[in-house]
Amino acid sequence: MNNLLSSVIVIYFSATGTTANVAQNLATVLNAPIYEIRPAQPYIAADLDWNDEQSRSSLEMDGKIPYPELADLNAPVKDYDVIFLGFPIWWGTAPKIVNKFVQSYDLSGKKVVLFATSGSSGLGNTASDLQMDASGNPEFITGGVLNGNPNTERLKNFVSNLKL
Repeated sequence: MNNLLSSVIVIYFSATGTTANVAQNLATVLNAPIYEIRPAQPYIAADLDWNDEQSRSSLEMDGKIPYPELADLNAPVKDYDVIFLGFPIWWGTAPKIVNKFVQSYDLSGKKVVLFATSGSSGLGNTASDLQMDASGNPEFITGGVLNGNPNTERLKNFVSNLKL
């Protein structure tokens, strides 16, 4: 675990702050740096209305519009061997901005541990969905869904149960 701690970063996307809170707490437990994936065009509440088939997120997830652009390409992924990648579950998988992220960086030789927040679903096929778009063929590890406000003990257990 000590070797892991020196080569790990927590990277996340959060539309409403829920995943951001989990990512920050996980970064604290791991004593790791943290990086936020931000869209070039921030999401507003209307964009996130999953009941509206014409909302931005609905159109993105249906593949009717291109993946959203990233606000920057400054994530220091080359400096780390293990990336904890967090996001909310949208339509049973990662939001398309996460796909854009894994397309945009060379993830060769990286282990990418997926964690998510979700109102109702698990990670499902998220790892294979992201693998199709990933640059460099990283190893995706399905970590799990971390709902609520997981305490330090729960996050330590989450990390210790991973097969890294």
